[in-house]
Amino acid sequence: MRVEDLKTYEIIEKRYIDDLKSESYLLRHKKTGARVALLSNDDDNKVFYIGFRTPSKNSTGVAHITEHSVLCGSKKFPIKDPFVELVKGSLNTFLNAMTYPDKTLYPVASCNDKDFKNLMHVYLDAVFYPNIYKNEAIFAQEGWHYELSEDGELGINGVVYNEMKGVYSSPDDLLESEIMHALFPDTIYGYESGGDPDVIPELTYEDFLNFHKKFYHPSNSYIYIYGNCDMAERLEFLDKEYLSAFDYLDVDSSIDMQEKFAERHEDIKSYPVSEDEDEAENTYLSLNLCLEDSLDKELYEAFDILDYALVSGQGAPLKQALVDAGLGTDVYSLYENGIKQPYFGVVAKGVGIEKKDEFLKLIREELEKLVKEGIDKKALLAAINHEEFKYREADFGRYPKGLMYGLNVMDSWLYDDKLPFIHIEANETFRKLRENVETSYYEDLIQKYLLDNTHGAVVILKPESGLQEKNDAELKEKLADIKAKMTDADIENVKSILAKLKAYQDTEDTPEDLKCLPMLTRDDLGKDAKKIILEETKLADTKALYTDVYTNGIAYMRFIFSCDDVPEEYFELIGILKGLIGNISTKNFSYADLNNEINLKTGGMLSTSSLYVNCNDADKYNLTFELRAKSLEGAISDVFALITEMIFESDYTDTKRIYEILAESKSQIQATMISAGHSVAVGRVLAYESKSAAVKDLIDGRDLYKVVCKYVDNFEEKKADLVEKLITLTKMIFRPENLCINFTGSKEAFLSLTPFVKELSDKLYTEEVKKGHFEPEVSKKNEGLMTSGQVQYVARGGNFLKKGLEFKGALRVLKVIEGYDYLWMNIRVKGGAYGCMCQFGRNGEAAFVSYRDPNLENTIKVYEEAAKAIENFEADETTMTKYVIGTISDMDIPMTPAAVGSFALNCYLTEVSEESIQRVRDQVINCTVEDIRSLAEYIRAFMSDECLCVVGNAQKIKDCKDKFITLENLY
Repeated sequence: MRVEDLKTYEIIEKRYIDDLKSESYLLRHKKTGARVALLSNDDDNKVFYIGFRTPSKNSTGVAHITEHSVLCGSKKFPIKDPFVELVKGSLNTFLNAMTYPDKTLYPVASCNDKDFKNLMHVYLDAVFYPNIYKNEAIFAQEGWHYELSEDGELGINGVVYNEMKGVYSSPDDLLESEIMHALFPDTIYGYESGGDPDVIPELTYEDFLNFHKKFYHPSNSYIYIYGNCDMAERLEFLDKEYLSAFDYLDVDSSIDMQEKFAERHEDIKSYPVSEDEDEAENTYLSLNLCLEDSLDKELYEAFDILDYALVSGQGAPLKQALVDAGLGTDVYSLYENGIKQPYFGVVAKGVGIEKKDEFLKLIREELEKLVKEGIDKKALLAAINHEEFKYREADFGRYPKGLMYGLNVMDSWLYDDKLPFIHIEANETFRKLRENVETSYYEDLIQKYLLDNTHGAVVILKPESGLQEKNDAELKEKLADIKAKMTDADIENVKSILAKLKAYQDTEDTPEDLKCLPMLTRDDLGKDAKKIILEETKLADTKALYTDVYTNGIAYMRFIFSCDDVPEEYFELIGILKGLIGNISTKNFSYADLNNEINLKTGGMLSTSSLYVNCNDADKYNLTFELRAKSLEGAISDVFALITEMIFESDYTDTKRIYEILAESKSQIQATMISAGHSVAVGRVLAYESKSAAVKDLIDGRDLYKVVCKYVDNFEEKKADLVEKLITLTKMIFRPENLCINFTGSKEAFLSLTPFVKELSDKLYTEEVKKGHFEPEVSKKNEGLMTSGQVQYVARGGNFLKKGLEFKGALRVLKVIEGYDYLWMNIRVKGGAYGCMCQFGRNGEAAFVSYRDPNLENTIKVYEEAAKAIENFEADETTMTKYVIGTISDMDIPMTPAAVGSFALNCYLTEVSEESIQRVRDQVINCTVEDIRSLAEYIRAFMSDECLCVVGNAQKIKDCKDKFITLENLY
């Protein structure tokens, strides 16, 4: 059957989209008016989503809580958490749900046709027939509920509640929320769709249900299917199983346009910092301007181009002017084009609030200058080339490209039913944008939207020490007041809800209910592990590693330099050097021109350091300094010319530029540590026992932050020494004996490298330098790293290999069991944390960690009881098969050509063999309950190291100070 033969759908448009090599359909379900968009092509990684326009009328987070809650069981799949069961037991390549300011999406992806159909079935039943109407405990668990402590104090808990406390602990996230509120005070964008923790407890169960009744209807839905599947069969299933059961409903989910401001507004918001943090250093000044609507496809892309030319590109004039004037150590832009009225903003961090007028005046002067004198055409062309290369390459890493196309589809489809594809059909847009470089198009955009535009807002985020303590005290007082006004019946109702919630959480799904969930069998799993596609050879006497895969004419190159012989006094500068190369001026290019040259002639270049840890020993590793590049195969000579320029001609005497980069790096690392506290906690906890983890932290973690601070805070005193050491360090690293070339692409292109490699190798440094091998000190520190945030990130780690235990494939299965059963149930479901994770590495490194966790002591207790739980692990064959399938799903994520090359290189440098990969896969597929129980020994082994690190609320950590050896601020 063809799509055209279906009688229940109306074809609004059908055409071939050459840009995506896809047959596109735009359909309307006749009975309900459900909107359907199809992209049929030969991509086996199939994608489906159903979405709804979900405008929020307040900041209670009702859209976000609904997103979580509908995935907690449905009519046909009445188990408590089908989402988790699917993660455990499907071959999905993507499975999640997302709340945006104006929409909610439920996407799934899989390469297995049977699995894809199962995922669609479960998600459709979840959104249309959720169990939320039958069980109020779901709302209490996922949204919020009152709790009573042992001494009778009233508290609040809930997964979304704690998730948003984590979001509101990040000043960057808070800033973006305040910008939306300032620009759109009269529309839905002025509210926090995720939920403001102060407002979430105002949401009632009744309002929550009414929200679902109103918006989760086919007449308000957007359905997207992508890839190589029987589209007609899928559409017929949609109609017969779900859509046909509904009648048309006139759903008012319209999104109003914010009336244009007559003049720009100003909004100042305080956020908490610790006592010893400098207020000026942590103040955010921002200017934000509304850009009309998102349906102008040229404008949609043009502000990405302008963003690069004005702010994001190295040496971009607006950013440089602000930095030169001392108006921000970290200057960056915000471009939000996934809403009805996009906005563009310029943010400066590290400048006092008293400099606001100077900040605004300088922005205006610089923009007026650019309009008058013209924007650098080379910068515009570099930006266009960069964006177009990304579009044509369509490499989104682990994310299916069909998913990313689908998300872009909603940037227009949500606002015009007839325009789903305008932003993913972009070749013509790029052609016009390129033509516009020779006109005043971009200067006119600056004049219209950034200079003359009155619809703007100055948003200032002002740090305030002691604010978190004040907020905590106010919340405590507010809850005490609420409790004081409660009647006996109210108290009993709180207790009743808690009892029902506990009963709900403690009740296991029946075997009958679990069987209703469609699933694969072990026979559906591929038996063969991934192959390592790698050839070791030489190019002009230089070691070369080659991966021969089809890359559609793109060459992926890595220039890998060993850092094994870098002595201790220079070692800490490797993390700094990677941020300098490619971002500082050279003999022939200013750093702005160099950046443009890279983006004009290549698909991008990156200077970085990588740590390859031996699969059998966490204390044995290869640290490399890498220059990575991708380009069309015809531009390989340009890559080598630019690499040569960066290695030999970089100007390390430009201390002004070095300071700018270090100051910006300090700010950015700080922001990352706040938003990714779990990564900091795991990195630190493993560094107590592992030399490789200690090195990783020094080149890419909290220890790197300390090194950067050391130089930024004492720059005048240390800059001469820094320059001398950087120059010496380059001569230690960029030597012919250290070089290895890694290439992914065609054989012909690989062989063409020979003369370029010889020329590069002949130029590398050979003069005598001091050599040595850095041995990091490791010792148990058990740190409490304090922040002004509202949540915790709790990590316990250690090494089981050092206890004589060898890595087994069953550990991969244990990761799934812990992450979606024991830890999930006790830390997320019962504890209220937003997330929990664990890892069991081939090198023996293992860890448990929680994410946006309201608890500390209780989480540690959960970790300490994990071994006993696994020792008593019970599962029938069906359940074990689910865990196995979920494990294989994670192992079988489709790889892009670049990822195939990275995988092969990583195996080579960590000494992982094809035989060991196959052995692990066999062990996973054949894993039994007894295999899992035997792993209790592994948990006890790594937990016996008693290594603990917690990043989180200062008072929470101080209250548990006996658990730590060291207490200090995170930054």
